[in-house]
Amino acid sequence: MTTAPAGVYVHLPFCPYICPYCDFAKWAWDDARAERYLAALSAEIAQAVPVEAATLFFGGGTPTAYDAATIAALIAAVRARTHLPAGAEITVEANPDPSLPARLAALRAAGVNRLSIGVQSFESAELRVLGRRHSSDDVTRAVAAARAAGFDNVSLDLIFGVPGQTEAAWERSLDRALALEPQHLSCYGLTIEAGTPYAAWYAREPNAFADDSREAELYAVAIARLGAAGFEQYEISNWARPGFRCRHNAGYWRNDPYLGLGVGAASYLEGVRSVHTRELEPYIDAALAGLPIPGEAERLEGAAQSGEAIMLALRTAEGVDTTAFRERYGIDVLETYGSVVEELVAGGMLVTGSDWLRLTERGRFVANDVCGAFLAV
Repeated sequence: MTTAPAGVYVHLPFCPYICPYCDFAKWAWDDARAERYLAALSAEIAQAVPVEAATLFFGGGTPTAYDAATIAALIAAVRARTHLPAGAEITVEANPDPSLPARLAALRAAGVNRLSIGVQSFESAELRVLGRRHSSDDVTRAVAAARAAGFDNVSLDLIFGVPGQTEAAWERSLDRALALEPQHLSCYGLTIEAGTPYAAWYAREPNAFADDSREAELYAVAIARLGAAGFEQYEISNWARPGFRCRHNAGYWRNDPYLGLGVGAASYLEGVRSVHTRELEPYIDAALAGLPIPGEAERLEGAAQSGEAIMLALRTAEGVDTTAFRERYGIDVLETYGSVVEELVAGGMLVTGSDWLRLTERGRFVANDVCGAFLAV
């Protein structure tokens, strides 16, 4: 058993339809495959490393493509294997389609206490471009139903940099989201992922997509709008009301252990990072047979371990606590990475204190480059 509490992630890969920008391990819903996958996932849970769990997160895919009774059974199975404590944060990602409201009371009764709704946009034209089939009214109804069902921790996901998106349209989506009074908001810049229909579109028509400077402008709008509304930006892409940070994701940024279950899921246990195969049938066959799940694994140590830990911590508002980092990893950040820190401070990307290192507001706009500099050492 791992020594520190772990976040547990469960991947449910089936969707009612496939979005053209999505690169996650996912497939269109099929009754027979969905049932067979569930049997494989249950078998994997029964044989999983018996971690002491801190949080549970169901991602996908669209987890709510399965019914609430299935989610309840999976929660019970994970709890039995990992000693997930009563009252732990249990998140389910949901698609705000018209069928969602009727499922929410049963999901809440099953033990789900945090709902993450994939809104992406409140603009009809943008939803069409993104291949989404819900409407803004569907989102409003879903949030109202969530409140009625007893959910007091609701998160909404939005995307900026959508082809054709104007600043005014992005502001309207932010304002519509704020009007629903969520506890948490995630705002992600659109990423072109290889192998997706969007990648083919980008290859044909790159000018249809927002460039880096345009995305930065839209990101700045989100920072200003959400900050003025009283949300704290506790991570590059995440804002929360006080007390409503996502505990599960915060564990990733602290470099805490996590256990991933299901096709394509990743784990980080005892210093080893592993990733299951993204191929559905090999995953199912191995899990049902009780065999090791195909995939890849590497032990993170030395510069690879410390560089990744710094990269993750810098994504957060608190940044790197250099005293705690030295105690945990045996490394003096300012000494080991002195030249990198000096260059980034001089460039206005980082700011340092007596025992901390953080991104500046300017640094947030190029966070991937700043954080990646510590992996290159």
